[in-house]
Amino acid sequence: MKSTNLMKSIGFLLVIFSLTSCITIREGEVGVKRTLGEYSNTAFTKGLKVYNPLTSRILVISTQTENLEVGLTIPSREGLSIGSEVSILYNIDGKKAPDILRNIGTEYERNVILPVFRSAVADVTSRFYAKDMHTGERATIERAIRDQMMSLMDGKGIEVEAVLLKSIQLPRSLARAIEEKLEAEQQAQRMEFVLEQAKREAEQKRIEAAGVRDAQLIIAEGLDAKILQFKSIEAFKELSKSPNAKVIITDGDMPMIMEDQFGTQTGVQKVNKRQ
Repeated sequence: MKSTNLMKSIGFLLVIFSLTSCITIREGEVGVKRTLGEYSNTAFTKGLKVYNPLTSRILVISTQTENLEVGLTIPSREGLSIGSEVSILYNIDGKKAPDILRNIGTEYERNVILPVFRSAVADVTSRFYAKDMHTGERATIERAIRDQMMSLMDGKGIEVEAVLLKSIQLPRSLARAIEEKLEAEQQAQRMEFVLEQAKREAEQKRIEAAGVRDAQLIIAEGLDAKILQFKSIEAFKELSKSPNAKVIITDGDMPMIMEDQFGTQTGVQKVNKRQ
């Protein structure tokens, strides 16, 4: 009797368990319930959700930023084929998760994102030269690809946050040509720096010469005839104090001192040319 009751209890619990199940939805996820093949119109947010596994199922979709990496060959404006590795950063709008599952399915990366990306990247990069993908134009190309993808997927509940060209493999001949051009530009910049430095040094020397010239002009303007005569008198006065004999030849303004051929004389003579 007891065995029979135990078996009935176990059977009842198995029936209850088979009719109910649960799932935990974490932060950064949403759950969409599908009952008898039909998706619900609202998505579940975080928490514990109970459902009947015989008739229903809850599909969990991440709403966090996803990184889809793609390796492909892209065309350039001059017709070159360039190897590239690209990262597509995207996220799913949780409120539109039921529509995504209903209209696209769970393979939305393969069915929508990748085809749209390949179309957008081919259209955008064909408008740029290969060298632009190694310069500041790369950011412009990335934004253009992202904007075109968003216009093609408008209203689908998929937001492309960024498209990143991580690796660009140019043809060897073109890569070398770009390197040579950059080296030539750097050499030209160095020459401009040297020339500019030489100009600054020349300007500095010109300013110094102008300062010397101005100083000489100021001194020359201050040396008039009376000052020169006064200085001459002072020179005569100092010579008169010397114990050595001197011959002074003067025109009355400026003295010229000469020693005799023997080096000494007994007096100071003053010869005035004006007499």
